[in-house]
Amino acid sequence: MTLANKITIARILLVPVFVIELLNYTGGGGEVHRWIALGVFLLAAIGDGVDGFVARRFHQKTELGALLDPLADKLLLVLGLIILTLDTQSRLDRIPLWLTATVLARDVCLVLLMVLVGAMSHAARVRPHWTGKVATVLQMSCVVWALLKWDTEWLFWLAVAATAFTALSGLIYLPAGLAMVRAKAPAGG
Repeated sequence: MTLANKITIARILLVPVFVIELLNYTGGGGEVHRWIALGVFLLAAIGDGVDGFVARRFHQKTELGALLDPLADKLLLVLGLIILTLDTQSRLDRIPLWLTATVLARDVCLVLLMVLVGAMSHAARVRPHWTGKVATVLQMSCVVWALLKWDTEWLFWLAVAATAFTALSGLIYLPAGLAMVRAKAPAGG
């Protein structure tokens, strides 16, 4: 168990705290819940950069880390986006449904593709693309922007950019995954 993996596990454990505090705020108010949700989200988001840095700097890249790190990102972001897309009792600006739907569609397609590749070859390796990293940063920015209750018009444009980069990254990852499937497909079938 490396330090990088411990940081990633801590990020995963922060997700339920974030969700509970965000639901407490949207359900009944209490500014303290919004600020705790924001603080926990930022801590988990910053932890994403920290665990990556520690893994690279101290040569702590592991198979477990390669599995848990994207899981931590997806749990935090997808749950945050879903909750902020739902009716938040007019307490927070809503994240546009089309952003959340794009993120979910891309992630479901990629997970299904990786399961297929993994089942066929037992060695599915996907290298992160810069468009996926930009999409993640923009998605995180949308959540933070909504939690800070900043200008709605800017939230809209952040969501447009996040949707565009999410879709673009999916269009880049899908052909690579399909190429892996074709390369590992049994001959004659």
